[in-house]
Amino acid sequence: MRTGGIRVMEAGMEAGQLLTLLIIALALGMDAFSLGIGIGLRGIRLRDIIKLSAIIALFHIIMPLMGIITGKYVSSMLGNVTTIVAGGLLLLLGAHMIYSSFRGSNELIIDHRSGLGVLLFSLSVSIDSFSTGISLGMFAADIWLTVLLIGFFGGLMSILGLMLGTKISSSLGEYGEACGGVILFTFGLLFLF
Repeated sequence: MRTGGIRVMEAGMEAGQLLTLLIIALALGMDAFSLGIGIGLRGIRLRDIIKLSAIIALFHIIMPLMGIITGKYVSSMLGNVTTIVAGGLLLLLGAHMIYSSFRGSNELIIDHRSGLGVLLFSLSVSIDSFSTGISLGMFAADIWLTVLLIGFFGGLMSILGLMLGTKISSSLGEYGEACGGVILFTFGLLFLF
């Protein structure tokens, strides 16, 4: 009887961890979504949407993986301080995303169709995933589930943003990034309190 209760508790904890990872992955994808809208407004072919989104998804896997590895190393060195550090990183990251969304300068100088432009654009929308990965690496999160969810949502949100950008005005892009920032900031607060 007692083991059944433990199993239910473990299942509840796993469901809570999965929900948290889904929300974080969605929040990180909002950056790709909002910048994708800006690129989509300039006009982009379907072939370029698929290519750019695939590379963004790949970067959204590589960057948090590197961050998680770094976070696990830092966690072993810092011990109990890691929760405060992780919460602080998420607070800073969320605040930066909110600030960037209201700053109002979404002008991209680099051509998104060139190889260098694709790489720089993909790196710019996935750099937040690295610092989030550091935070997640300080906790006992399933590494492969985490990076695959972040990669999936990064790619999906960039496709949606690029396609939606061809249909609507640029004001939604700013709100998309702000929403992602608010979510990360909220998680930072939850870690600290």
